[in-house]
Amino acid sequence: MSDDKTDKYRRVAYYPGCALEGTGHAYNRSTRQVGKALGLDLVEVSDWNCCGAMEVKNIDPKIQTYLSSRVMSIAANRMGMDVVMAPCNGCYHNLKKAEYDLAHDPASAEVVGRLSAKAGHDAYRAGQVETIHALDWIKAAIGEEGLRQRVRNGLKGLRVANYYGCMYTRPRHIFPEKDAGPGSESTFEPHFMDDLLAAAGALNVEFPLKTACCGGAHTLSDSDTSTKLVLNILRAAETAGAEVIATECPTCHSGLEMHQIRADRKFGHKTQVKIIYFTQLLGLALGLTARQLGLHENVSDSLELLAAKGLT
Repeated sequence: MSDDKTDKYRRVAYYPGCALEGTGHAYNRSTRQVGKALGLDLVEVSDWNCCGAMEVKNIDPKIQTYLSSRVMSIAANRMGMDVVMAPCNGCYHNLKKAEYDLAHDPASAEVVGRLSAKAGHDAYRAGQVETIHALDWIKAAIGEEGLRQRVRNGLKGLRVANYYGCMYTRPRHIFPEKDAGPGSESTFEPHFMDDLLAAAGALNVEFPLKTACCGGAHTLSDSDTSTKLVLNILRAAETAGAEVIATECPTCHSGLEMHQIRADRKFGHKTQVKIIYFTQLLGLALGLTARQLGLHENVSDSLELLAAKGLT
């Protein structure tokens, strides 16, 4: 990767999204702390709004496209940024979908143009910014070798199952940069989180459910189904020998934590694997403290395990 391309990702517009200011606050905290430790500059998108998530999209997909496009418009037209980084799989997915719809669906572009004019801001035009995930951000700006050089307290062979969730890779057509040959991310077998955590000293286990759905969209309407889906993921990770499931989505992370408890209390299925954001694990490897990374905010209490490993 050229220096010019690497430099492009060193200063990005940061779109935390709603979840990272609520249940995913530890992800927000650890992402900012890791960025600071790596010398990367996160400039929060000013006056950002919800991306439309699931509720708006289910009622009117074109309104959701507008909401996501507004975030990208602010980054491009008000802030003059080239890259928007969204750590949440839902936000990342919705911004990428809006980008695709604006490039391929004239009706979506018409609605976005009309609503943007009514709201008094420039309409976003497809291609003005590049939307990336937090995994892309660290992988592109620092890379595995750069990460190895910065590690101060490696993860010491901590056995990790990397869980990407379903929205990071689906639907494949909205991620044209993936499956693009050597060096690119894969929608079939995603590996960026595996690559980064291995560079930080983790031992990645073979985990067959890394892109399985956690049932997050059904948590309120059908909790039992969500619990069973999560239990499949937890059991697969433990069967693979994992001590930790690394996550990169606040909805997935919260779902795994809460349904792990529910699986025990309602169905009598107890699992011991701990749920930790990948940014929290990277932060530990970089020498940051558990409190700096918000590990005390996780429902899944991993502090005893991490202390026994000499990581806190």
